[in-house]
Order: sequence, then structure tokens, then C-alpha cells
Amino acid sequence: MKILAFDTSTKAMSVALVEEEMLIAEKTINIKRDHSVGLMPAIEALLDEVRWRPSELDRIVVAKGPGSYTGIRIAVTVAKTLAWTLNCELVGISSLEALAASSVYPPNTLVVPLFNARRRNVYAGLYRQEAAGKLTAVASDSHRSIEELLADLAQFDEPITFVGEDVPEFWEAIQAVLGERAQFYERHRQVVSAYYLARLGAERPVEEVPLFVPEYLKLAEAEENWLQDHGDMRDDQYVKKIKHMD
Repeated sequence: MKILAFDTSTKAMSVALVEEEMLIAEKTINIKRDHSVGLMPAIEALLDEVRWRPSELDRIVVAKGPGSYTGIRIAVTVAKTLAWTLNCELVGISSLEALAASSVYPPNTLVVPLFNARRRNVYAGLYRQEAAGKLTAVASDSHRSIEELLADLAQFDEPITFVGEDVPEFWEAIQAVLGERAQFYERHRQVVSAYYLARLGAERPVEEVPLFVPEYLKLAEAEENWLQDHGDMRDDQYVKKIKHMD
């Protein structure tokens, strides 16, 4: 099976071509850039490099969030467009799970992949590395304050490995609660690898392309601001106001 996988959940962009679990080509760029400009050229360049025709692709695997609202929307839109146009399968994978899966840990390790969600909030997951080399979810991915996350993690009486390039921003708070149980290793990959994303997606159920949506885990900032200004407005009042504006 020939798989195209890509992630633009953060400022990093990763694209990979994988065939039967073998990495054929991968490109990862970890700088702040416009993913709407860079993603398709990166995909086209990799396909040209390995001389794959788009029509040969069997499956598209995309990191579906959480993370950057704009980055996720771009990746999911491109994935759905390609899957629909090429008539190939589509699979969505949690961006946090993909980050956790991009490194290898000792058996039975608790792993917390983490993205900065601003204002002392984080997107975080909780996974356990099984002896067979697979990750299993211990808790659902969530968006919450770093304090709420650490309060839950404090209940685990065992070492916890954090992964993600945003972890150092919260390290002082993490150590204050978890002490020596908190672990962070720079040798671990701190951004998503599209290769490992593809390997996760090779084993997952296929999505229905028209119904597939991102997993933002929170409203966009513009939506939050709108609700703050109009939170007391009933649906019928909103409809009347829009009609009046027309």
C-alpha cells in the first residue's frame, strides 16, 4: 500500500511517502511559514522525486488536530481534496498521538505529548508505551490549563515522559508539581514525523471523506470572542438581527 502522510498542526510541516511500512521519502521543515503555500509544493516535490504518480496513492493519512487552528484546517482540506479527487482512502490521526509515536520509549512508559495553546493552556494527551512497541491512549486528548493537566498527572505514582518542543515553556511548572517523576529528553523527536504518522494510519479505519472533520478541541479565537459579545443572544434573536442587517 502506498501512503501519503502529512502534518501541519504546528509551525512544523512534515510530509512522507511510505510503502508497506518502508519510508520512501520524508521532508520536515520546522520554521514558521505559511503552510497554505508550502504544503502542496512539498507533496508534489516528493512525488516527483520518487517518481510516483498521484493516481498510484492508496491512502492519505493526515494529522487531524489538535494544534494550530489554521494549520489543521489546511491539512484536512488538502487531505480531503486529494482523497476525493484521486478516489483513495483517507485516515485521520490525532496530532498528539502522532507526536508521541514519533519517538521510542521503554516499555510501560507514560507519555504526555504537549502543544502550547496559549494563555497557560495546553493541548495534551496521555499514552502508554506497551511492551509490543505500540502506544495506547490512557486518557482522551484535551485542551485545558497546564495547572489542570498537572493536577491529574500528579495522581500517577510513576515517571512521566513529556514530549514536544513546547514542553520547556512549562517545565518549571511541571517540575514544581511532579518533581523528579517528570522526564524530558532532548534526544526524543519533538515534532511530528510524517513517517510515523503514516504507520499509525496504515492500521486505522478509513474515514468517510465528505463527513471527515478536524478535531480542534476548542473554538477558534474569533468564535470565542463572538460568543463573549453575543453569548446571551438566543438563536431566534440572532436570526432576526442577521435578517435586519441584510
